[in-house]
Amino acid sequence: MAIPPSYVDLGKSARDIFNKGYGFGLVKLDVKTKSASGVEFTTSGSSNTDTGKVNGSLETKYKWAEYGLTFTEKWNTDNTLGTEIAIEDQIAKGLKLTFDTTFSPNTGKKSGKIKSAYKRECLNLGCDVDFDFAGPAIHGSAVFGYEGWLAGYQMTFDSAKSKLTRNNFSVGYKTGDFQLHTNVNDGSEFGGSIYQKVSDHLETAVNLAWTAGSNSTRFGIAAKYKLDSTASISAKVNNSSLVGVGYTQTLRPGVKLTLSALIDGKSINAGGHKLGLGLELEA
Repeated sequence: MAIPPSYVDLGKSARDIFNKGYGFGLVKLDVKTKSASGVEFTTSGSSNTDTGKVNGSLETKYKWAEYGLTFTEKWNTDNTLGTEIAIEDQIAKGLKLTFDTTFSPNTGKKSGKIKSAYKRECLNLGCDVDFDFAGPAIHGSAVFGYEGWLAGYQMTFDSAKSKLTRNNFSVGYKTGDFQLHTNVNDGSEFGGSIYQKVSDHLETAVNLAWTAGSNSTRFGIAAKYKLDSTASISAKVNNSSLVGVGYTQTLRPGVKLTLSALIDGKSINAGGHKLGLGLELEA
């Protein structure tokens, strides 16, 4: 029996078709390198074409495979520093513990989180604790899988208010080339998605969403087509007549270019359309 995905990864294949390969309104650069000692560096920078705001981040990661340890340091242009230490498959097979802290020197704000995840055949569990002076928040999730069927539950308990602030359910079915996912969030938001790998070159996805008390249903379809081993095109459209297109080209090993555009079908002549440019470098 296979290990089911975590709750946040339910329906991920469909979301990737809708989200990956696009970068509307951004000029973005991502650089990934690895030193001889095994330290991984990830640098990212982006500029918003509408506001002109520039954001950047730097992440370093070192894996001590012998002891199942991973050390991660993060920094971004909001001047927030983060440290993460993870240990996996050491205390018990399938168990991962993560200690995550952030600190903002400008405001003095600090935060801490302990994450735990346990996975084995037919089962994927998660429990995170956010530490706050008012009282910690506990996030829990569980996914059960059997012969392709998936059922999941996700909750958040706010100890300061002594009540559940999140209460989500999900049911799905997954095979090699087809995935169906439905969810109910807090009893008021309903959603679903379908992913299908039509062929080795073509992948398609459909999503639906509806909120109780609203007469409108949100609907979208998307597709990704691989032209060859180095290039692919993506397209999506929703019921608001927003049309997105993207083109991804691997210029050479370790160099990937992404071009994207978002067109408002209801006001083509009025403007307001967005373009995006992304460049990924890896060495």
